[in-house]
Amino acid sequence: MNMTSFIIDALGWIGSLILIIAYFQNSRNKINAQSPLYQFLNVLGSILLIVNTVYYGAYPSSVVNIVWVFIGLHYLNKYRKNEPVPASQN
Repeated sequence: MNMTSFIIDALGWIGSLILIIAYFQNSRNKINAQSPLYQFLNVLGSILLIVNTVYYGAYPSSVVNIVWVFIGLHYLNKYRKNEPVPASQN
């Protein structure tokens, strides 16, 4: 394994871990899905996974993560502008 592959693999694993942490903390009611922290973690984790999946040619996964990033950025932008974000319908 060369250094580039090692770095790309590490980024993919870190991205996966970030997404798992965000989901786990949301499931435990520690982070609200409508919170900026949750959206930021999803954006960051997905960006790292995009790097990994594009490098390895896993384009369907890349597309899912690209969409995930745009969703997160949309809501982070709403928070930045102090626009109302829909509350959970639980």
